[in-house]
This record gives sequence, C-alpha cells and structure tokens, in this order.
Amino acid sequence: MKIKNIGHLGIVLLTVLVINGCQNQAVNSVALDAAELAKTQQTTPLAEQDPDLSLAAAPQVEGPEAPLGEELASTPETAPIELVVAPEPPALNIWQRVREDMVLDVPQLKRVKVQRDWYEKNQKYLDRVITRATPFLYLIVEEIDKRDMPMELVLLPIVESAYDPFAYSHGRASGMWQFIPGTGLRYGLKQNWWYDGRRDVVESTRAALDYLTYLHKHFKGDWLHALAAYNSGEGNVRKAIRKNKKKNKPTDFWNLKLPRETQAYVPKLLALADLLANEDSYSLKWREVANKPLLKKVDSRGQLDIAFAAKLADITVDEFYKLNPGFNRWSTPPKGPHHLLIPIDKADSFSEQLAASDPADRVRWVRYTIKSGDSLSVVASKHNTTSQIIRSSNNIKGNMIRTGDKLMIPTASHSLTDYSLSSDSRLSARQKLQRGDNKVNYKVRSGDSFWKIARQYKVNLRKLAAWNGMAPTDPLKIGQKLVVWTKQSPATISQINSQAVSLNQNNRLRKVHYRVRQGDSLSRISSKFSVKVRDLKRWNNSLQGKKYLQPGDRLTLYVDITSQSGS
Repeated sequence: MKIKNIGHLGIVLLTVLVINGCQNQAVNSVALDAAELAKTQQTTPLAEQDPDLSLAAAPQVEGPEAPLGEELASTPETAPIELVVAPEPPALNIWQRVREDMVLDVPQLKRVKVQRDWYEKNQKYLDRVITRATPFLYLIVEEIDKRDMPMELVLLPIVESAYDPFAYSHGRASGMWQFIPGTGLRYGLKQNWWYDGRRDVVESTRAALDYLTYLHKHFKGDWLHALAAYNSGEGNVRKAIRKNKKKNKPTDFWNLKLPRETQAYVPKLLALADLLANEDSYSLKWREVANKPLLKKVDSRGQLDIAFAAKLADITVDEFYKLNPGFNRWSTPPKGPHHLLIPIDKADSFSEQLAASDPADRVRWVRYTIKSGDSLSVVASKHNTTSQIIRSSNNIKGNMIRTGDKLMIPTASHSLTDYSLSSDSRLSARQKLQRGDNKVNYKVRSGDSFWKIARQYKVNLRKLAAWNGMAPTDPLKIGQKLVVWTKQSPATISQINSQAVSLNQNNRLRKVHYRVRQGDSLSRISSKFSVKVRDLKRWNNSLQGKKYLQPGDRLTLYVDITSQSGS
C-alpha cells in the first residue's frame, strides 16, 4: 500500500496469547519481534514523525512479573507486531489534494519570477480560469492520480488554453490540451464534420497524458524536457540537447536554446505550481473547488439530437455544449463516439428517460424529394449536412441522383440558431463581431489562400484567419464564406471584387463535349455537371423543340470545374 501522508497514524499493538504447554496454562503478554520492530523503525520512523506516537512504552498487562527479555527467551514462537494504518481523510478542497502530490522542483530563477509576478497581479484571470475548469478538475485529477504522474500537470491546461475547450490557436492547435491535427490523430482523437476529439475533455485528457507519458520516457525521466517537447515538439528538444552535448554544455532545460514560446512555457507551469504550493506566501488566492465528481460519463448508445439530450438532462443546450465541447453539430456523430458528460445529480434520471424515450425522438429524419437541378452538394447544403452523410444514409454510391427519387436525411429538431455553441453558430457569431472599418463578405474561389486574400485587401494574415475561426495554414474550400475587415474604401473594394470575379470565371469555366448515353435526360445531365437545364438548351440549338434525347447525340456544355468535386 502506497502511504502518501503519515502525519496522523494510529498504531495498534496486538496482544499475543502465549501458551505454556508444560503447565497447560494461558499467559497474557506482549511479544515484540525486535528484528521486525527495528526494520519498521528504519523504514518508517513513525515516532519521529509524530511525538505522540511512541513505541518505547508497552501497555501494562496481567501476568507473571518477568523481564521482557526472559519472556522472549522462553517463548517458542512470537507473533510480529502488526501496524494498522488509519488513512488520512481525503482533502475537501481539490487544490489541497493537488498541492499534496506535487513533485517538481521550482528553481527561483528570473524566468519563473517574471511569470509568477504576472499571475500574482491577475487574480481575476485566475478566477475566470477556475470557473471554466471547475466541472472538469476532479476527472482530470483522478486520471493523473491513477497514472501516478506529477499533479502539476493539472495546471497545464491553464498554460495551454486557460482551460477553454473551445480554444483554437494560430498554429491549428485546438481544445483544452491544444492538440494540432496530426498529433491528435496519432493519439486516437477523431476529427470529422460531426466531432473533434481534441475538444472532447475526456478523450483529450487521455490523449494528453498518453503523450506526456511517452515524452517522459523518451527523455529518460526528465519532466521539464517532456513538457518542453509537448509545447515545441520532441524534435526541437532533441536537437537542442544534441547541440549542447557537442559543445560540452549542460543539457538541462534551463540551458537549452529553444523557441521563445517554449522558454516561457515551462516557467509558466512552474510559477503556477509555486503559487499553489505556497499560497500563504503570495497574494494570489485559489478559489476552493470541491474534491468530488461533478460529472458522470454516460453512454447514449447511438446518435442523439443535442437539444433533445439537453432536455433530458434538464440543462440548456449551451450548458450541454460546454460540458461536451467535442460535438461540432446539432447532434452526436452517427458512428460515435457516443459518450456524454452529464451533471452527476442528473445522470441517473437522464439515463432512465433516454432508455424509455421513443427512438424517433433521438434524431429527426426528413424525407426529401429530389428536384430538377439538385445535386448531392445542393441538397446537403439545404439540410446543413454533407454529401457523404446523405450517401451513407441512403446507400448511394457515387454522386448520381435522379429527379423524383426520395432521400432520407437526418435533421435538427430545433432551429440551428438554438444550437448556439455548435461549430457553425460559433463561427457565425465570430464573423459578426465588428473588427474594422469596412466588412467584405468573401466567397472562396479556386486558387484562393489566406495569404492571397490578405494581400488583396491589405489586411494582416493572422487576423484574417482569426476573424474566421481558423489558422493561416488551414486549407480553404471553394465556396466557403469568409469575412474581411479592411480599411480600403468601398469603391476600391468593389473594384477588387469585380476583378476577382471576372478572373475567376475565366479560370474555372471549361468547354465540354458530351455524348448522350442510354437512359440520359436533360435533368440527369444537368445534375451530373451542376448546370441548369435552361442553360443546356441555350448552349445547344439542336435541342430547341426536341422532346427526347437519343443515344449518340452530342451536346456542348460550359462547366464550372470547381463544382465537379465529389464533396
């Protein structure tokens, strides 16, 4: 048994019944195994820990008046002393629990002092962070404790994201633990249209601790190297260590030449650890948080509309998203994960109501009749879903759909504005914020990039990406809507837009000669190439007055190449 605190241990000395075989009489005495006692005193000097605990005086017992040594000598077998340890009662405040299990040394260096001074002057900042962290602290502390890792790691999300699970950086890092896409996938964090595991508190915590465990082992037990690598990448830390070795310089963290952000990153964590460990010595106060679970992990066993889930949990839709920030849309993913975090006092009721609910209430389905001119991408856009989801829901291979056919499409039970913390709603709110003089609603065209658009409108690259909830290196999709805040005059903006549209149309239109096949119709061909039937007739005089197409007929089309993707 691992004993972390031995300040208040109760020691019970068991009375040994000594049987005198010759006289057939029972004698009460205390038999102490000197060797065992000596061993115990060497490994756990309890008497030194607490002056009230003393093994010097044995309890008074009835029996023949004989020296202890003689009693020991005449006893054939003696039972060793048994120590019964009364465990320390658990801390009521989770910060006390964290404080007791912190292990990292905090050197009093300038880099640490600078960060500590900043935190100490910003009590309101810490208060906001603790408010965001409160629902999740217990489950993170529990996970760290299970793995026997330094408890300082519970402070790492303060440095990474201020405990904001919706945080997104210019380097494409997302979530409370700030995983970039590649590292997230490496540690099992799914990322798709429905869900981003980097924002899932349970999954991202598991992945972060897995990654830190790997880094700790990789850097031979050096936690500061591991933390530096978590921030800047293991390659950068390895390179810095090799460089110092070649120059016969120390290879500890404080002597490595690392990126500026990383040089401040580790000191930030250590400064927070020092402020918590020695709270009485500083003005910064850590608001108490109960050392008990506030959330329960529940399996929904299938796709679930988030508005319906929130109703069953007796919380608002916003509150549900804040507890389950990994969900991007109006429902949980069709193929999972299906775990939810529900307030612990409501979890049993939630599970009971969900089990008793009508399956039709879990997700609402709409039957849609395909119209002339429809394509999968058009239908998906109308229903706030993707072509892939419509294909998988209707067992469609490829992109071909026929006018008059029926599609089953999963849809939200409420207005999309009610899902205010979904990915789309958060982006819409961000784009509506006033950021500058003149707003441009920009639609991404073929060949566009953030760099090109920023240069075109003379705006800062990082700001442009941030206005649209993205990073500068994120790929853009044709047709994607962006906002640009520029100081350019309305006349200049109009001129830029006109030039861009004209140039873009010339670049993306292609003349296509098409031979009619068996079963083709004007509607089917227009759907296939994302053009309108009236345009087909306008481009081909041979169609005027013609009722039916014949296999082998040749048609001319002007096709927008950007609309021919299988999205």
